[in-house]
Amino acid sequence: MPWKSQGGGPWDGSGGGGGGGGNGRGGGGSSGPTPPDIEELLRRGQDRFKSFLPSGGGSARGIILLVAAVIAVWLGSGFYRVDPGQQGVELLFGKFVKQTAPGLNYWFPSPIGEVLKPNVERTNTITVGFRGLGEGSRSVGARDVPQESLMLTGDQNIIDIDFVVQWRIKNAADYLFNIRDPEGTVKIAAESAMREIIGQTALEDATTGKRQQVQQQSRILLQQILDDYKAGVAIAEIQLQKADPPAEVIDAFHDVQRARQDQERSINEATAYKNDIVPKAKGKSQTMIQAASAYKEKITKEADGEAKRFLSVYETYKMAKDVTTRRLFLERMQQVFKDSDKVIIDKGQGGTGVVPYLPLPELQKRQRGAK
Repeated sequence: MPWKSQGGGPWDGSGGGGGGGGNGRGGGGSSGPTPPDIEELLRRGQDRFKSFLPSGGGSARGIILLVAAVIAVWLGSGFYRVDPGQQGVELLFGKFVKQTAPGLNYWFPSPIGEVLKPNVERTNTITVGFRGLGEGSRSVGARDVPQESLMLTGDQNIIDIDFVVQWRIKNAADYLFNIRDPEGTVKIAAESAMREIIGQTALEDATTGKRQQVQQQSRILLQQILDDYKAGVAIAEIQLQKADPPAEVIDAFHDVQRARQDQERSINEATAYKNDIVPKAKGKSQTMIQAASAYKEKITKEADGEAKRFLSVYETYKMAKDVTTRRLFLERMQQVFKDSDKVIIDKGQGGTGVVPYLPLPELQKRQRGAK
């Protein structure tokens, strides 16, 4: 049933402007807007698109050449160069495929493929226990971080340690994909390794004689931890910048150190005196032992000789008692009178012709003095 407006609206056929039928498309001044023609819009869009294409019969051929050129440029973008000191990591749709050495290489261009080129020869530095102005060393204006530097030693003392960790990338793929924060991981692992080694070392050893040993053991332990994580990181060196007691007790610690140094000096002086006296005493004792041995040998030989001489005299005495007795008497008298100043002259041997004032005793003294 046709709808009619009670008030003579624009769709009412009896409206006043010019007569005509009462359909909605009537040509009066009061007719509504015409809906857009979809077909006309499509035709106009096609005409605009064709205006951008080459004219003539070779339009299809031009499109093919254009597409081929775009594809060639896209494929050519897959060439890449890995500089010395870098390591190429090739990804396919975001997944690791392989590593490449320095030089010119080719891989699928973006967005299919991607190449990462981290530097594997650069030495990176991490400071633990302090934040310094100069990288890699504890400068004068460095700020201490007690949360990292204060550690417990093996003899239940507290030590303040600042150290530097130097590391490099040894496997780019593991470094990029196995750990989320490589630098933070190295720092936390280094602090953990140092705390473990310090927990097995006495305070005095850590501050004086075993600093090099602490550095070496910490580096080995840190490398083991990172290898377990498959972090792809190589630890080059750990350097202790400071290893002292806390500032609150450092004066008392220095007093103890000075007392120990005095003790060591006294021990060294006593050891030097011992090393000087003991060899001399040993030398004297050896000299006395050798002199006693020589004296023993001499007395033994003399006693043996006297015994043999006595036996020989005894044997001679048994064979000729008178002769032996007279000889023994003369030998004894000779020994008795050889040091006497008196001269005995036998009268029967021409004693009357001796000059009375001849100084025979003086001559004998002169002869003894000459000898």
